[in-house]
Amino acid sequence: MREALYGPDGFFTRPGPGPAAHFRTSAHASPLFAGALARLLSTVDSALGRPDPLDVVDMGAGRGELLIALLAAVPPETAARIRATAVELAPAPDNLPARISWTAEPPTGITGLLFATEWLDNVPVDVVADGRYVLADGSAGPPVEPADAEWLDRWWPRGPVAEVGVERDAAWAGAVGCVTRGLALAVDYGHLREDRPAFGTLTGYRDGRQVPPVADGSCDVTAHVATDSAADAGGRFSTVPPGIFRQREALRALGIDGARPPLALAHHEPGRYLRELSSASAAAELTDEAGLGDHYWIVQPVGIPLVIPEVR
Repeated sequence: MREALYGPDGFFTRPGPGPAAHFRTSAHASPLFAGALARLLSTVDSALGRPDPLDVVDMGAGRGELLIALLAAVPPETAARIRATAVELAPAPDNLPARISWTAEPPTGITGLLFATEWLDNVPVDVVADGRYVLADGSAGPPVEPADAEWLDRWWPRGPVAEVGVERDAAWAGAVGCVTRGLALAVDYGHLREDRPAFGTLTGYRDGRQVPPVADGSCDVTAHVATDSAADAGGRFSTVPPGIFRQREALRALGIDGARPPLALAHHEPGRYLRELSSASAAAELTDEAGLGDHYWIVQPVGIPLVIPEVR
């Protein structure tokens, strides 16, 4: 999985348009998502006392689309203080704004917001069946090693197939550990211990279609995240317990509800009605229980309170 995604000719590292050409994420669906993150950033900024610089770090930044949109969505006085960093193994795109630093590793000493949208699902996992690793060709490999067996006992105790989250937990804990004061946010497909999928979730995406997860670099290879395990791993750096929310809940708390404009507006201000209807449609996609709205948000404060406590 690592070689297929991040090797010399891997799915994420090869030149080209990047992930946006193959699948749709919240970052690509609508500017409303960047606007919601901008409002979250404003709350974090206030909790920190409006520091200068204010760090904004995008883990697994793709081609920088979300970070660029976020910078455009914040007020000018806030934007002037932002130190923006994109963390990505692929080369920087040619059109990257000069103010964004591009690096393969997150900076340390972050004061601000670190976010990772659909990054953890692409951190490699090992698939286990009947106490043995499953090899890339589907055959049975060696027995599960003790550290992975310990993780499975705690976090994935049932089902014939499991996806070991040890590496993902370490990756998320490492990211959260880079935050000195502020907030770490992970947004991803996921599941909790009491609802693990019996046969796992490993799959592939290519050209907008779900395909078999062939590990040859031709497609995205992804698996849902053991959300509670990752939150627990990152929690060792948090000063208050992490929050785990569905995206539909978090976005509604940040002002995105998908409500349609009143029909009467179409008669009096048709242009405004069409704009608000388009916005409502985009919001509905982001909060759809059968799609992007089912994502989990792991919200991990470091040195500040939980900044979206009104989420239910």
